[in-house]
Amino acid sequence: MHLARAIHFDESDQRIFFNPARTGEWAISGGFEFSNWGDGDLTGKARQAFANGWLGVETFGRVTFVAVTAIEEAELATLEQALAKHFVDLYGAPSLEAALPVARDELRHMIELCDEHDPNTLLTVIRELSDTGVREQFSAIKPAEAELDQFAVHAVPDE
Repeated sequence: MHLARAIHFDESDQRIFFNPARTGEWAISGGFEFSNWGDGDLTGKARQAFANGWLGVETFGRVTFVAVTAIEEAELATLEQALAKHFVDLYGAPSLEAALPVARDELRHMIELCDEHDPNTLLTVIRELSDTGVREQFSAIKPAEAELDQFAVHAVPDE
């Protein structure tokens, strides 16, 4: 089973998101955050988060790139609880029990997306508003497949 972790190649996320995700934290699409948004909400850093930010499930910050990696059931259970608590605290879900199935669905959606890819594959998201709500498109960048001789040092034995 795979999920995605936030990854940074430079400091740009620190400048473009109000609350950047921490490198290495588990991440999901998080498109639900924008379900009630309209064109007027798409300005500045909020627009950047909408346009291409993944949601970190620990800091609830945003990140541009995520990398596919394996996750254990125990880690997943912890994330389910954290996300359910986020739904209660921020979105007014009536209880953790009521929010838990929705949190599981969000995480399962991300697991299904990640399980289509090899470990270390980078994922990006692009969002747009449509007449029916938020539309998301996902792209994958496969890990570079280097030839062994690019790294090997060839020595000639002493004659």
